[in-house]
Amino acid sequence: MLKDCKDAVLRTVRQEDRTLLETFYRDLSEDQRWYMEHDFLNPEVMDRWFRKVGREELTSVIALCDQRIAGHAILNVAEFGSTRHVGRFRIIVHPDFRKQRLGTWILLDLIQLAVDMELEILRTDVVVGIENTAIDAVAGFDFFKYAVIENYVKDPDGNFHDLAVMIKRLHKNWSDF
Repeated sequence: MLKDCKDAVLRTVRQEDRTLLETFYRDLSEDQRWYMEHDFLNPEVMDRWFRKVGREELTSVIALCDQRIAGHAILNVAEFGSTRHVGRFRIIVHPDFRKQRLGTWILLDLIQLAVDMELEILRTDVVVGIENTAIDAVAGFDFFKYAVIENYVKDPDGNFHDLAVMIKRLHKNWSDF
């Protein structure tokens, strides 16, 4: 239940969601997309990405509200190697659904999913000064700034921004304490 009393359903992405997902990203302005890792407006990127959906290393969750995608989250896990215990995620909420707790619900879902996958660490990379709301939101769930890489991200105008690496250590089970 969102703040405006609308219901949103969280579920994993299915192959038939491609058109909805394309519409979701097309609705976002360049200012809301430039710092993302994937260009979901590029059909080749979308093809590669959908080939990975549902495989163990990539989990994708959407929030549906009134037959449209209100939010999208991606949880990546290394297929092999020394970071197999770490999940990296990104959450984007459509501007029409921001400040309604949707991002919070998606984050809670991802944390539970990561616990179920027996991950030990959750990580998200956020642009300081651009995604301060996201920094504050994940900090409320015991994520902390593990590192800040100065002047690492370059915006479309050529300006550099710091990148904050936020992590949360996970425990095998949730509890009240």
